[in-house]
Amino acid sequence: MSNPKISVCIPSYNCAPFLADAIDSVLAQSYSDFELLIIDDCSTDSSAEIISGYAAKDSRIVYLRNETNLGMVANWNRCIELAKGEYIHYLFADDLFASPECLEKMLQVLEADPAISLVVSARNIIDEDSRIKRVASHFRDKKIAPGTEVIRRCLYEARNLIGEPSVVMFRKSQALRGFHPGYAQFVDLEMWFHLLEQGRFAYLAEPLASFRDHPGQQTKVNMRRMLHIDESFLLLRDFAEKPYMRFSAFTRWYLTYSQGYRIWKLYRQGLISREMAEGRITNTFELGKFRGFLPVYKIVNPLFKLRGSLLRD
Repeated sequence: MSNPKISVCIPSYNCAPFLADAIDSVLAQSYSDFELLIIDDCSTDSSAEIISGYAAKDSRIVYLRNETNLGMVANWNRCIELAKGEYIHYLFADDLFASPECLEKMLQVLEADPAISLVVSARNIIDEDSRIKRVASHFRDKKIAPGTEVIRRCLYEARNLIGEPSVVMFRKSQALRGFHPGYAQFVDLEMWFHLLEQGRFAYLAEPLASFRDHPGQQTKVNMRRMLHIDESFLLLRDFAEKPYMRFSAFTRWYLTYSQGYRIWKLYRQGLISREMAEGRITNTFELGKFRGFLPVYKIVNPLFKLRGSLLRD
């Protein structure tokens, strides 16, 4: 295809048990002007046979296999580089579209308002057998908001309230920078911030995609390595002091201290050793000052929690 409207990108690595479901959910879409770009990062399972079989039957499928293993972030960026569509929608190889109207509904939002730089939907959380465990949703239906307002709320709550790449669509022209190679766990959220700095946020409360929760996913590996906490510090470093955030110096201190306190709680709960906790905390704080500020934090924390609730819908 020369100029498809949408590039659906599947960066794949050893996801053979789920690939057919993912591909089938794309081919079932009501909107058909898309390419399905599948870039396999040197899988050692039967992924090549599965993808090749589909590609032989549908000319919209573009199958590429990397010569060497690039790693997750580099493979995501290769998808952006090679995508031919005006719009990009990722779909992880172990996820799937939950509605045949996913592409159509997200495209309508972006085409209707050029100021929107990121459209997001609610998502089903599914298990290994595609059974729905729950629906994840953090915003009102058809919410449209300034992008910086959503960045502010995510930083304040230290959570990815937007979702994974399988539940968003954006304009390729605004994502040419690529995903930040300095991140691993919050690499998607950092990109969403980059896009939201360029425009508005739109949200659809209908679960248009499904995110698969299973033991082998990279997210679980990263969580065990505590990257979600380490990279919360990185996000604060990279975004909290930007003028549009309007965070006071005390608020920035509070948000940073909260991440240190999350690490300390893991030690107090017996989940990590004292040495590990203190080692991570001292990457940001002098240990004596961290302990000295604890009484202050416990006094102001309820007030900040109340303030944070006011940022929600």
